Amino acid sequence: MSGQEFGLAVSVFLACAVEAVEALTIVLAVGVTRSWRSTLIGAGAAVVLLAVVTAALGPALTTLPINVLRIVVGGLLLVFGLQWLRKAILRASGLKALHDEAEAYQEELAAAREAGTVDTGLDAYSFVVAFKGVLLEGLEVVFIVITFGANQHRIGLAAAAAGLAVGLVALVGVLVHAPLRQVPENAMKFGVGVMLTSFGMFWGAEGVGASWPGGDAALLGIIPATLAFALLLVAVLRRRTGSAANQAVARTPAQA
Repeated sequence: MSGQEFGLAVSVFLACAVEAVEALTIVLAVGVTRSWRSTLIGAGAAVVLLAVVTAALGPALTTLPINVLRIVVGGLLLVFGLQWLRKAILRASGLKALHDEAEAYQEELAAAREAGTVDTGLDAYSFVVAFKGVLLEGLEVVFIVITFGANQHRIGLAAAAAGLAVGLVALVGVLVHAPLRQVPENAMKFGVGVMLTSFGMFWGAEGVGASWPGGDAALLGIIPATLAFALLLVAVLRRRTGSAANQAVARTPAQA
């Protein structure tokens, strides 16, 4: 397995694991509160639809000329990666609340209880919420699987990494029967953001004709550099936040 293929597998696995944890929280809350049968049918329908989208779009992308493919893939990865990284930096610096699966679980429980009586047969609320939750969390992963896999012509490897992540999260969820709040989700999102952004820059630049020193080995410099820059932004934002808080505290007695 080459370095790019290893990075592909790790990035897809982590991204899919994060989204699977969030989807599991929704499925558990609706299933426990209302109807497991309807919830699982909705989640299963979403998984089937995601598989169809992956199977349909993946081969279509691989037919593009290699440079066009790299520009498309690089652009998509930068869009997703910078979104993930921006949120991760804000969370790490304290400007955005950390994602808490236990809190999200309680919110989903409350919403399910307020939805009224459970329908006999197929419970529409359980089906729709589970379907929507799994579909929305999964669509982003599908695009990551397709873009990574298409550029390397390894859709199968990317899909296998995604399937492993979903299977592992589902197995743990069945065993503990509770939201996976102990998973370092915020740190994983930070790592995924760094990986997607790094690969996006690498492939996007290749698509417009740039040549990286050392070829694929350049990723060994790009990824740490992206991580270092992100951590620097976290440190700067933390310092500014701390200074603003100290100034507010200092002004309070004078204003009193």
